Amino acid sequence: MKVRDRKKLQRLMIVQDVSHRELAEAVGWKSHSYVGRICRGQITNVQPEPALRMAKFFGVGVEDLFLTEVDNEHGRSVKQNHHAHGAPAVRDHSSRKAST
Repeated sequence: MKVRDRKKLQRLMIVQDVSHRELAEAVGWKSHSYVGRICRGQITNVQPEPALRMAKFFGVGVEDLFLTEVDNEHGRSVKQNHHAHGAPAVRDHSSRKAST
């Protein structure tokens, strides 16, 4: 799952007074340095299970912190954004013309 907004993650950590070490432990990672790399933008994708645990730990929806990516029938990556209405918006880039 792609990190939606690393600064929002950092704000949640500050507001809830959570250290990198505490978050790593709650998510199930052995090293807190991974959390630091996410916060610095060096890592932009997180596996689904840790992403869900992270959202639950902070008491927010997973869509508040992460974008989900799925493959469409053409094997292209499609990002799903969730709107306030609860319906996912899907971007499909398969109709784009290739530049020559």
